[in-house]
Amino acid sequence: MSIPEVSVIVPTRNRCLELGLAVRGALGQLGVQLEVVIVDDGSTDATGQLVSRISDPRVRYLRRTMSVGVSAARNAGIAEARGRWIAFLDDDDVWAPTKLARQIEVMAASGRTWSYAGDVVVDRALNILAGGPPPPPDVVVRSLERHNSVPAGASNIIVGADALATAGPFDPELSIHEDWDMWIRLARAGPPDWVCSPLVAISFHDHNASRDTAAMLRQLVVVAERYGIRVDRARHLRWAAWYALLEGRRADATGLYVRAVAAGDITSLGRAAVTVLSPRYALTRVRPKDPVGEPDPWIAEARAWLNVVAQAERRPCDHL
Repeated sequence: MSIPEVSVIVPTRNRCLELGLAVRGALGQLGVQLEVVIVDDGSTDATGQLVSRISDPRVRYLRRTMSVGVSAARNAGIAEARGRWIAFLDDDDVWAPTKLARQIEVMAASGRTWSYAGDVVVDRALNILAGGPPPPPDVVVRSLERHNSVPAGASNIIVGADALATAGPFDPELSIHEDWDMWIRLARAGPPDWVCSPLVAISFHDHNASRDTAAMLRQLVVVAERYGIRVDRARHLRWAAWYALLEGRRADATGLYVRAVAAGDITSLGRAAVTVLSPRYALTRVRPKDPVGEPDPWIAEARAWLNVVAQAERRPCDHL
């Protein structure tokens, strides 16, 4: 195979059911030559068998017998990458077919070395739970000093291989804020570009790393001290509360909102009350229609390509 334009790094561990869909989305990218580097971080399920049945020569498979964490897995993939651009894709997320091409196009025009797009949050059935336009690059860069303002995590980012080498590797000691740590370093070297369209679907399920609220709060201190920044603790508590509510943990969500109030966010007092009285309303982050009754354009755009994805077989390794 010729040298690829983009290397897609996919760390995975025991997510055979989700991995097949993520990889198909990567291989289905239009208008770019790419390779997909799957780094198996010590899986004990049928991941290896699933990958062995992918006949596409663009797929490369690196297997570790013991889990070393997502940061080390990404770093291993980066070390093997051959592309001019490096894109990250978590094993449970899905891309629109034009994601990489559109991001490369805007960077070619602006000369910037990394970029992000917009996203939606979906459940296992690809129903949209949340979504809306991301902040523009100048706001993202300013906000990185307070919270992880790059939407959708690592699955949203494509970065020049040279810029990534200058920034350095992902920190293996961070299990939750490793992406925020990386974005701060990239932003201090230069701002990102963006594509303001919903090109990434972030999956919500029972095994998201984001569920570990205690680790999330501990690592906030690490990031704050490393870069001399004052993190927005209340915002992170609100974020954790919303995920707790998605999981049906109303008491935990209420407690997290109360902690956000104690951290200085008075508006979370109202969120806590709504969580107790009307949890379904508290979850609402998607406007199904705009004020004049038309479908929300952001959700409609995402739904269009997700409908195509949803037709794919979602359980490729049930029989393995």
